[in-house]
Parts: sequence; structure tokens; C-alpha cells
Amino acid sequence: MSAPIRLSTPLTSEAVSQLHAGDEVLLSGTIYTARDAAHKRIVEALEKGQEPPFPIEGAAIFYVGPSPAPPGRVIGAAGPTTSYRMDTYAPTLLALGLKAMIGKGKRGPEVKAAMVENQAVYLAAIGGAGALMAGAIDEAEVIAFPELGPEAVRRLVVKDMPLFVVNDVHGEDLYIKGAEAYGRA
Repeated sequence: MSAPIRLSTPLTSEAVSQLHAGDEVLLSGTIYTARDAAHKRIVEALEKGQEPPFPIEGAAIFYVGPSPAPPGRVIGAAGPTTSYRMDTYAPTLLALGLKAMIGKGKRGPEVKAAMVENQAVYLAAIGGAGALMAGAIDEAEVIAFPELGPEAVRRLVVKDMPLFVVNDVHGEDLYIKGAEAYGRA
């Protein structure tokens, strides 16, 4: 197994084009959190010509609704949520320069096509390991929609967040690639 690929935000097309389905990534820098309700509000704001709550170009969005921070920590457990719930909104954000989405589970064909077209990737966080994921988060701040509670948009500063490439800019899909490899074994 090769060494993990280190990436830092903001991401570029050049940086994500080196990735392939199955690669291990250690992501550092600023990322943003958003789940379904926040995505809906962000896209509605964009449709009205309003600014999004964070710069979309080069950004990475983590699909997470973290638990409250225990004493001495910046965030509670931060496990990924199921990504297909954001599929309605993802192509719009990808067209505006979003470079990475972080979650768990499969993505639909429209999202996968938009990733290829817009040079972006889908990264899987380790499901069921919210405490491990939270350990990579150095800072957390609510920046939009505080009334959504755990689903508010947050700015996170992460260091070496462990992720795997599921869908890449070349159209590869780890869920298909892995099933094919397993079937041949």
C-alpha cells in the first residue's frame, strides 16, 4: 500500500486530478460543514443572487452534524452522514468550483458526472468513527444558520483528516472498482 496523499485546502483542479478511487488522503486546512437543510438554504441563496456563507471555489464540504463539544475539546463526535441526501444540490455547487465532498455512501450518476465535468472528488470519511474524525479537527466555528443546531454551517480547521477517494475526476468509483476486484479474487 502506498503512502497517503497529503492535500491542503483550498483545493485546485490540478491537486484533485492526481487522485484515484481507492487512494488514501490526509486532508489539512479549512473545510466547511453542511447537511441537507444547510445545502437547501445555500442553493436557494445562490438562486436569489446572494453570496454563500463561505467561498465555494476550491472548498471541501464535510457532510456532518457533530455532537456538542465535551469540555476541553473544540467539537464532539464528527462522523459523516449519508451523502446521497445532498445529491440534489451537489451539481450546482460543483459548477461553482466546489472541489471535494466528504461523507459516506454512494453518489448518484448526476453527481458523478458533475465531478468529472468540474474536476472534483468525493472522499469517504470513516463511518462509525466520529471520535477519530473529531481528533483531526483543531478549530470549529458556526458561521451560518445557527438555528439548525448540529446542522449549522461550520468552518473547521483540520489536520491530517484521514479520508479515502471514492469518486475521482477520471470517473472511477471505488464502490464499483472494489466490487469488481473482490469478484475477481
